[in-house]
Amino acid sequence: MGCECSKFADCCFGSEETKPVASVPEDESVVKSELDVPTFREFTIDQLRMATSGFAVENIVSEHGEKAPNVVYKGKLDNQRRIAVKRFNRSAWPDARQFLDEARAVGQLRNHRLANLLGCCFEGEERLLVAEFMPNETLAKHLFHWENQPMKWSMRLRVALHLAQALEYCTSKGRALYHDLNAYRIVFDDEGNPRLSCFGLMKNSRDGRSYSTNLAFTPPEYLRTGGITPESVIYSFGTLLLDLLSGKHIPPSHALDLIRDRNLQMLTDSCLEGQFSNDEGTELVRLASRCLQYEPRERPNTKSLVAALIPLQKDVEVPSHALMGIPYDAATMNLSSLGEASLRMDMTAIHEILENIGYKDDEGAATELSFQMWTNQMQDTLTSKKKGDFAFRQKDFRAAIECYTQFIEVGTMVSPTVFARRSLAYLISSMPQEALDDAMQAQVISPLWHVASYLQASALFALGKDNEAHIALREGSVLESKRNAAT
Repeated sequence: MGCECSKFADCCFGSEETKPVASVPEDESVVKSELDVPTFREFTIDQLRMATSGFAVENIVSEHGEKAPNVVYKGKLDNQRRIAVKRFNRSAWPDARQFLDEARAVGQLRNHRLANLLGCCFEGEERLLVAEFMPNETLAKHLFHWENQPMKWSMRLRVALHLAQALEYCTSKGRALYHDLNAYRIVFDDEGNPRLSCFGLMKNSRDGRSYSTNLAFTPPEYLRTGGITPESVIYSFGTLLLDLLSGKHIPPSHALDLIRDRNLQMLTDSCLEGQFSNDEGTELVRLASRCLQYEPRERPNTKSLVAALIPLQKDVEVPSHALMGIPYDAATMNLSSLGEASLRMDMTAIHEILENIGYKDDEGAATELSFQMWTNQMQDTLTSKKKGDFAFRQKDFRAAIECYTQFIEVGTMVSPTVFARRSLAYLISSMPQEALDDAMQAQVISPLWHVASYLQASALFALGKDNEAHIALREGSVLESKRNAAT
């Protein structure tokens, strides 16, 4: 039978039929033309290992960390495209063909409301998905664990609409099932816009559960049958509306009790005080209560969700990154002297900074002191390195390239600083692609080293790839801020 709270909501807040239905302002042909997303492809495990610096712990971005059964890493391909790599556990998807067919089907989807699936890998027992990387964390982070500012009401409404539009698009393409829709599945792109992760369009494994969260948040029919339907996804959407309203992960049963008792103040995030009217709040509650109907057939479909959320939108002219308080371009970044020099492509300043840094950032690699402790058999290698340092100091960059190359080619010792210095030498010698390759190699060796990102930015500027350069600049700034906060 239907939930009584929905009948109460319809009575108090007006039925759906009394509200005008707005059209969806979305031209799919325009959207497709604006998407810079390559077609789905198959990756090798070596390509993904290189992209993630050997699946380095430092590159894990999934909230559940290294011990989770399916870990997500950030990475970067040779063409500078940033990616998110989901690595399934060894027991998942034993049938490679079934995994590939499922991934290919999801990989046909392309929409600006999704973090789109770019490819997959299925070598041996390895099963990995590769998607667009979204650098600005998850909804769970911004809603439940925020540090600088709580999410504004207008941004919460935008999240709800974008999510509904993503689900409507997937439904229109025959992919109406989404597994375990929750606040960790919504991620934010470079511009601060919310997107739905494509990972949830596939199960965690061939025979895996569709829900891994607390059973208190799962649809009633899943508890009865162990299966999900498109209506189950709507139920999960309702739980997300409650998350957005309350700023907490409230079990639906508790929230529905508050709605029945008309105790909406207890349901509303205190951080939102003064940001919305009672009518706006009760409208969102009404929509959530309809999504949480016990009987699946009584829940709205994705099209009606979009239509209901469009009239509620506020501050539509304000960019998402502004509402979120996310720095978007170099002008809003608090760049260090090295970041500023990389932005200006001031080679003299970069050279001076690299000289001052020396080799102190070569964690796990040979330092200046340890270079002196090697046996006589290493003297030729050490001599090449010392000659390279001398030439670099004297600004004889051609000689520095030659000497550092001799050191690198021996391969006995690995030094991100040597790659960084040769990168700058290449850049000054008008060899930007070689400079970019070295800066990327420095980051492979030391994934959290901000200097490598800054050098990539300068090389990308020299190659005329300004958008990618600004992204690298922002990455360097974030890494440097985290580093400074830790010291």
